[in-house]
Amino acid sequence: MDIRFLDGRSARAVGATVEITDGAVRIAGPEGVHVWPLKGLDVVIEGEQARLSHPSNRDARLVMPRVEWDRIGGNHGQALVRRRRGIETRLVVGLAVVAGLVVAFVFFGIPALSGPMARATPVSFEQGMGRNFDVQVGTLFKTCRGQEGQAALAALGDRIASGADTPFDVRVRAVRAPMVNAFALPGGPILITDDLIRDAESPDELAAVVAHEVSHIEKRHVMQAVWRSLGIGLLLDAVVGGGSGAGQQAVLLAGQATDLRYGRDAESEADARGQQLLHVQGLSSQGMASFFARLSGKADGAETDPDELERLTEFASTHPDSARRAQVARAAERPGAAALTPQEWAAVRASCGPDDEGPLEGVRRRLKGR
Repeated sequence: MDIRFLDGRSARAVGATVEITDGAVRIAGPEGVHVWPLKGLDVVIEGEQARLSHPSNRDARLVMPRVEWDRIGGNHGQALVRRRRGIETRLVVGLAVVAGLVVAFVFFGIPALSGPMARATPVSFEQGMGRNFDVQVGTLFKTCRGQEGQAALAALGDRIASGADTPFDVRVRAVRAPMVNAFALPGGPILITDDLIRDAESPDELAAVVAHEVSHIEKRHVMQAVWRSLGIGLLLDAVVGGGSGAGQQAVLLAGQATDLRYGRDAESEADARGQQLLHVQGLSSQGMASFFARLSGKADGAETDPDELERLTEFASTHPDSARRAQVARAAERPGAAALTPQEWAAVRASCGPDDEGPLEGVRRRLKGR
């Protein structure tokens, strides 16, 4: 028999004889006899080997061939092995349940809590976060140099925001970025990329985009998206033990501020409220439907040019379901005054002119050459 006993005090294994009697395992070796009650006995089967231990001497181990344990243990042995397997099964099931709860909290709990958290966030805190985000984003996306166009765009933002119920100082500016997009940062900044300005076919389309982003700020959707992303990041960090911490998570969020996602309800709310803000100022809201129609690939029943559609898809990736949104916007649109004069519109379109080179120009050229 290859039965070895380790007493837990030294690394030396000694031969032993084993029998089960009077509800206990009796281990006899050169240095004496050890008695382990069957109650609490831990039996682990690893391949063709059985390993026994007992809480009365946690460091001691009894090791023998599995067939030998089956012979000695008999019915007692099989019951103890099944008990051990039951513990392992419960452990696996428990871990699966915990993993399921974590996933459910990430995908349902955090989004549900992000709204109340956003509304409870102090204005000063959000403004401070917005300034930090703006600095981080500004290192990548440089502000366009055309002062006349920037002034016209800022004035348009001020006019639209004047009708919004928000404590934040909304500041709209054009930036150079290799994408068709517009995004709001916490606390009031709104960035419109030069590619979006070039692809907008009228001042009314640009005004619709600005009004949409102002509505996100008014409804605290931006902070809601931040808390959702930050909460998921911190939770996953705690689960996997990455040790990145809240500070690093915030920096990562700042770098990804152009990709903050809003839910479908938030997008619909911003569309409707954006049109209301345009109506309050007596501006036309007809640009929203035409812009969304091009995002969906059709404009006034005609197919959009493939190259233009590829560029517009960048905007659609963060502003989903464009065809439906175009239909809803068209039902609510009203005629009104032009958002910009012809001179202001020309200045805005020229604010990021071809001579206004930035560090991302090489990236832009590579993307456009795809």
